[in-house]
Amino acid sequence: MIPITIFEGKKVAVFGLGGSGLVTLEALTAGGAEVFAYDDKEASRDKAALIEGVKICDLQTADWSDFAALVLAPGVQLTHPEPHWSVKKAQAAGVEVIGDIELFCRQRRASGIDAPFIAITGTNGKSTTTALISHLLSVEGLDVQMGGNIGTPILALEPIAPDRIYVIEVSSYQIDLAPSIDPSIGVLLNISADHLDRHGDLLNYARIKSRMVTAADLSVVALDDRLCANVASNLRLKGHPVVTISGFGNERAMVSAPDGVLQSMEGDFLFNLDQARALRGTHNAQNAAAAVAVARQLDLPPSVLVAGLKSFGGLEHRMEEVGAADGMLFINDSKATNADATSWALASFPKVHWILGGLPKAGGITSLVDYFDRIDHAYLIGKASEEFAATLSKHGVAFSFCGHMDVALERAVAASKEEVAKGNKAEQVILLSPACASFDQFPNFTTRGDVFREAVHQYLETGHVAVDPAHLVTQDTVSDTLVSEGH
Repeated sequence: MIPITIFEGKKVAVFGLGGSGLVTLEALTAGGAEVFAYDDKEASRDKAALIEGVKICDLQTADWSDFAALVLAPGVQLTHPEPHWSVKKAQAAGVEVIGDIELFCRQRRASGIDAPFIAITGTNGKSTTTALISHLLSVEGLDVQMGGNIGTPILALEPIAPDRIYVIEVSSYQIDLAPSIDPSIGVLLNISADHLDRHGDLLNYARIKSRMVTAADLSVVALDDRLCANVASNLRLKGHPVVTISGFGNERAMVSAPDGVLQSMEGDFLFNLDQARALRGTHNAQNAAAAVAVARQLDLPPSVLVAGLKSFGGLEHRMEEVGAADGMLFINDSKATNADATSWALASFPKVHWILGGLPKAGGITSLVDYFDRIDHAYLIGKASEEFAATLSKHGVAFSFCGHMDVALERAVAASKEEVAKGNKAEQVILLSPACASFDQFPNFTTRGDVFREAVHQYLETGHVAVDPAHLVTQDTVSDTLVSEGH
């Protein structure tokens, strides 16, 4: 844990007592702050009450003039569709509203220790890039701490120390709560429409993302979409150090991947990504380009980069190979919670049996029309089924209403077996890439992916498909679930 001493002797309010919230309480109290905590859920308040030094306080009736800051959980709305009541109270009292990333940044500066801080953001690919950078640095034998939006709360990492490198995935929600974020290296992968209900519009969302790399000592920015290319151009015009990267063959990029061959502009690094099975697909070419660009800034030799790229095992729920048998390959891409993320998965295979659906997002799957000729059959689950069926039908894509995961998987397996029996030599790819949030049927995308993986493993062992009903949720419980999905 990283003790936060910058509020020593001061009163701090904390709202939102999930995983990162509880760690924040521990970090603040360890640093000598007087902490007043609250959450709308009684169970969360009960957990927080077990932490020594924490006072459970109804912040709706508290005297806000006493507080030096409100530390807000990233899942609680800051501005849109309107500020949370705790934010309104803080603003009315002139109390700053910050998050755990901001606490880390201030503590790092206050410590006077020059611990490298690598921050990664983007609409898609953040987690893979964060994990890959951490893996490459670990292969070199460096002291690496990985956390943030990828899973481990930033304040749960080891204390700030010289030569300890922090590799942190940062969401737009977290950047919004980190006004002084200042990474050593800031990475911006891509920007596409997502979570606009929390940020108002695409331009504001892009502004939040770009603020992180603008404040970095060195920026690594992809050129593969217009908004990011504009950010890179503006940084250069201001004389800001920037390394440009691309998942394609972009001659302006300092690290790029034409036809899947990762290379540097200087010509001193060349690697065919076919050698890295966990990095298949154009989206992973961009992720790998970003990771290599960062690693080169830290003087990792090409031999270490090659070894690290080959040995990287990938992430759970993101293009994860969960099984193969009888000419079938099963891919868990549950983390694809929007159409843009799913586009990368569809682009990675010539033909797929596609399992999709859930709680739909604005635009649905209309942006995926260029990939529809890759769909052997679509298997629809969840609330998006009717909307997605209309889009697929309009473009002549065969589909089935399946309702739930087990039915979809069972039908996809049956169809794949038929193709194999006909003598079709092509690998039958059964792809879960929902292009939707999970909350209509599952508590989060992680559980959705776990259910798919377990069902696949059960099929491979027994020849039968089933899903444990205990994993499903009803719409009544969805509102009680606070999970970050792909922002």
